Amino acid sequence: PGSSTELTIEYQLTNNLNNGDLGATITSQPQPSPTITDSTNTSQQSTEQIDYNQNFHPLEFTDLPQVPLEWRRPIEDLGKLGVLSIDNKVVGNNQQTKNYSGQLQKLEPNKIITRREFARWLVTGNNVMYANKQAKKIRLPSPVSQPIFKDVPPTDVDFPFIQGLAEAGLVPSPLSGDATELLFRPDAPLTRENLLMWKVPLDTRQSLPNANMEAVKQTWGFQDTAKIDLKALRAVLADFQNGEQSNIRRVFGYTTLFQPKKAVTRGEAALTISYFGSQGEGVSTTEALKLKSE
Repeated sequence: PGSSTELTIEYQLTNNLNNGDLGATITSQPQPSPTITDSTNTSQQSTEQIDYNQNFHPLEFTDLPQVPLEWRRPIEDLGKLGVLSIDNKVVGNNQQTKNYSGQLQKLEPNKIITRREFARWLVTGNNVMYANKQAKKIRLPSPVSQPIFKDVPPTDVDFPFIQGLAEAGLVPSPLSGDATELLFRPDAPLTRENLLMWKVPLDTRQSLPNANMEAVKQTWGFQDTAKIDLKALRAVLADFQNGEQSNIRRVFGYTTLFQPKKAVTRGEAALTISYFGSQGEGVSTTEALKLKSE
C-alpha cells in the first residue's frame, strides 16, 4: 500500500526489418510513495492573493455622451461612488484594478456586460448605497469557503461577489434548491431576465409573489411573456408592483416586448443599480453621495 510499481515499455526494431516487427522490453522500477498534500492549505494559500476588503475608487467616465441624457447623472454618481469597476485582476499577491482615484475611464456603455461583471457591480452597488445600514449589506464569504459553482473557484477574482450572491440566495444555486445550477457561467452575457432575478429581491427585501404567465401578461402586457423563464416570472411581477421605480420602466422604458433572453448593456446595468428599494423607501445615488460626504 505504501508503494507502487511503474511498468516501462520500450520498443526496439528487431532483425526482421522486412516484416516491420517490433520487440518490446518490459522493465520495472519502484516508484516512491506519493506525497500527500493538504488541499485545504493549498486553497487557503491561493485565495490569499484576493483582497476581500473592498476599496472603492472614484472614477470619471469620458464616454457618457453615448448614453441618454437622463442616464448620465446617476451613472456619473455611481462612478464617484466607485461602484463601476472596469477591470478586476489579480496582480502579484494583491487584488488590483486599473481604476485609480481621479483617473479617467471609458465605461463602454453600449458593450454587453457579463454575468461576472454585473455580480461585482450589484454587490458593490448594494453595499455602497447601504453603507450606513449593515443589515442590508451583502456579506462577502470567507476566503476558505467551499465554492458553490464548479466554474468559480476561490482563486477567481470575482469569487467573493458571486459566492456572496449565492450564499444570500440571490442567484439560483444548489444552496437555493436548484440542484442543476452547478455552473455560474461567469463570462456569459447577462440577460434581461437574469438582471431582474438578481436585482428585484434587493429592492423588495421580502419574498417574491407567486406568479404565472397569465398574471405577468395581464400586468405588463408583454407579447412575449411565454418566453420568460418560469424562475424569472416572480421577479418580473414583483418589479411591476414597484411602480415608476421598477427596473423595467427605468431602464427599458415603455415596451410591450420584454425580450427576456436579450443581453444587457453596461449602460443598462449601471442604470439598474443607481437605485435600490421600493417606492418611498429606496436609496438613490444622490442620497448615497450625500451620506458619503457627511
